[in-house]
Amino acid sequence: MAHALDRHVALVGFMGAGKSTLGAEIAERLGRRLVDLDRELERAAGRALAEIFEERGEVEFRVLEAEATIGALEHERPAVLALGGGAVETPRIRRALAEHALTVYVDVDPDTAWGRVRGSGRPLARDEAMFRALYDRRQEHYREVADTTAASADDVVLAAAGVVAEAGALDRLPELIGSRHAELVADATVLGLHRPPVEALTHSLRSGEEAKSLGAIERLWRELRLDRAGVLVAFGGGCTTDAAGFAAATFLRGVPWIAVPTTLVGQVDAGIGGKTAINLAEGKNLVGAFHWPEWTLIDPALLETLPEAERRAGMAEVVKTGLLAGEPIWELPDAELVRRCAVYKAAVCLRDPDERGEREILNLGHTFAHALEAAGGYENVSHGEAVALGLLAALRLSGLDTEAVEQTLAPQPVRVDRDAAWAALARDKKARDGKPRLVLLEALGKPVRGVELPEEHVRSALDELIAD
Repeated sequence: MAHALDRHVALVGFMGAGKSTLGAEIAERLGRRLVDLDRELERAAGRALAEIFEERGEVEFRVLEAEATIGALEHERPAVLALGGGAVETPRIRRALAEHALTVYVDVDPDTAWGRVRGSGRPLARDEAMFRALYDRRQEHYREVADTTAASADDVVLAAAGVVAEAGALDRLPELIGSRHAELVADATVLGLHRPPVEALTHSLRSGEEAKSLGAIERLWRELRLDRAGVLVAFGGGCTTDAAGFAAATFLRGVPWIAVPTTLVGQVDAGIGGKTAINLAEGKNLVGAFHWPEWTLIDPALLETLPEAERRAGMAEVVKTGLLAGEPIWELPDAELVRRCAVYKAAVCLRDPDERGEREILNLGHTFAHALEAAGGYENVSHGEAVALGLLAALRLSGLDTEAVEQTLAPQPVRVDRDAAWAALARDKKARDGKPRLVLLEALGKPVRGVELPEEHVRSALDELIAD
């Protein structure tokens, strides 16, 4: 398991690495409690670490440290743990980390570390030569326990969500599959553009929303030869990862899967967070499951073959993320905007993995978008067109300027049946008693979920998106 939904995020590293400061930022981003083990020891003993060292010696200190650290790892709800610099030297702690935590190494060079801690009164930072020897001795243990190395809170958020977003991410796929039996589900169009990323039995899906039909999934179920020890790899756009992820969630009551999104929509949105689904004629994504991929490999190089229409579709999700974050993310270079969107979505999903609250904000504009797609039979209106129009409606109902959407996405009204669109909107997953519940914005960067407006206002906003 790569992600940390049900595990602690544990920060390890030498003294002076900044684990406590970074841990506080990560805890806020993930909506978790920070457990600073050095502070916990001081609180329990009623005295400073230096005093505990002086009175009891390092051997007894390590015993107390191990009890506190292992107790937190085994009995706390998933939290962010900042471990003491020497905790990794205790074998019991290393074993507990392997079992209960995603362990993140916070690296620091010895010069920086010494500059930060000299004169601090720390018992092991009084002599520079001994300090540097200790630094060298512990490096082996840090590397041994670390699942990843991070320099920022963004790095840790992505690691906690099992997301690798960097050039060359695709090259890691064979390593992540390991010796397991793997099968590949791929978009037929993508297979014409890219070599399959792994040698495996390949199941081809049609491009676009046709992949998200019950018939396509039934055929896939019948073709799969995986057992529960195997892994399914989804290689394609957002529709491919939605469909393959749903197949993985339901086949044998759930098998592991890895998402490799190849489109901008997939890389900034659909491939992250474990929401999988297929469509019904009555509405989009009405049948699905939450089934997090072990890994999501986001390689910006895969976007080089992306047609302009697909790029525009992805930019609608980028603009949505920017409106939610209150930042003009859409103005960034591709690699940077992909990573920024991935970080934002990963953090929201980690705070609310099953969409019981805050995660609903990611549906900004999508209530209208899904209604338009359904009314067009998933053929006449593309996802990007629909989301762009949905964002326009959400901004109008929020009383906010629509310039960012109009200039970046230039949405135009679409020709669909008005009554069919309204029926689909009323059947949206978030509706209650047939009444749409919308995500709107108090201001840029301040989303509000579960907003109910008078029916005539919502219907009027929908009508403005439909061409006469």
